[in-house]
Amino acid sequence: MRPRMLRTSLATLTAGLAAAGCLVAAGPAAAAHDRPPRHACSPAVSLTGYSDALDKTTYDGTYVGNLSALAPDRRGAVAALSDRSSLFRLDARTLEPRGVIALADENGAALDSEGLVADRDGTYLVSSETEPSVRRYSRTGELLGRLPVPDDLRTAPEGRARANGSFEGLTLLPGGRTLLASMEYPLDGDPADLVRFQTWQRTRHGDFRLAAGYTYRTDPGLGVSEVTATPDGRLLVLERGFTGGVGNTVRLHLADRPGHGTALRKRLLADLADCPTLGATAGQPQPNPLLDNFEGMAVTGRSGGRTDVLVVSDDNQNDVQTTRFLALRVRI
Repeated sequence: MRPRMLRTSLATLTAGLAAAGCLVAAGPAAAAHDRPPRHACSPAVSLTGYSDALDKTTYDGTYVGNLSALAPDRRGAVAALSDRSSLFRLDARTLEPRGVIALADENGAALDSEGLVADRDGTYLVSSETEPSVRRYSRTGELLGRLPVPDDLRTAPEGRARANGSFEGLTLLPGGRTLLASMEYPLDGDPADLVRFQTWQRTRHGDFRLAAGYTYRTDPGLGVSEVTATPDGRLLVLERGFTGGVGNTVRLHLADRPGHGTALRKRLLADLADCPTLGATAGQPQPNPLLDNFEGMAVTGRSGGRTDVLVVSDDNQNDVQTTRFLALRVRI
C-alpha cells in the first residue's frame, strides 16, 4: 500500500459514492473519542456505509464479482481481484470499473487468485491457492516472476496445506520491504485454530527472498480470509466462517506487527454481525442481513484518529450471495 494512497480519506470515497447514488451512507460518526461513534459495530469500529452497486454486473464482457482482494492502486484507483483471474481497476470515488486485465500462470491457465498487492513500481503481486504461489504481474497483466514458497506450505501431497486453504491474504508492510501472506486454514498436523503467516524481504535488487514465518490463532471454526497492514505496521485480520442455515461469521481483529516474536497476538475489534443493517438485505439466512462472504480488505485512508477500511464480499457468482462493499472506520 502506497503512502500517498493511505492519505486518501475514505470519507471522500463515501461522499463520492453517495453522490453517485450507489452507497447507503451511515451518517456522521460522533466526534468524541471517549464514546462509541454513531452506527457503531463496536467501540472501535463504525460503519460508514455500504454499496451493492456492482452486484451481478459485467464490465467489458467480464463478470464483476468473485472479488477476493482489494488494494489501493496508483492515480486514485482501487484494484479489485477476482478469484477467477480478473483484475479490475475501480474508480476510488464511485467504485465504477475503469479497466480489467486477465491473469494467467506460466502455462496460460487461470489462477485461484486470492491476495493482492499493488507494488510501488506499478506491478502487482498476486497470491493463488492453487499451489500455493505468489506471482508478480505487470500493469498490463504480463507474468514477470514468481516468489519462493516453503515446502511445508505447499498443497498436499507436496506439502501440508489443504486444497483451497492456503494463501488467502497478501499485504505489504509500511516501507515496502516486507511482504506477508496469510494461510486460510491450518496445515495438516497443526492445531485446529493455528494458521501460518509467511513473510518475504525485499532485496536491494527489488525482488523478494523468503524470511520469517509466524503463527496466528483463529477463533473456533473460523479461517483467515484477508490480512492487511495498518499504517503503523500492525495487521488487520479478517476471520470468516459459514454455517448452513445460519449464515456467515465475520470478525475483524488487530494483530501484532510481525517481528516481535513468532506468535502473533490479536484483539477483537468488531464482530460485523453487530453492525447496523442500514437497510441491507440478504438472499440467504444471515445473523445480520448486512453480512456476506467477506474476503477482500484494504486500508484506504486516515482521518480524525481513525483508519478507513474498505471491505468486499465474494459472491461466488451465486444468486443468493451479493458483491457488497462495506466502508468501515476503525480506531486502533
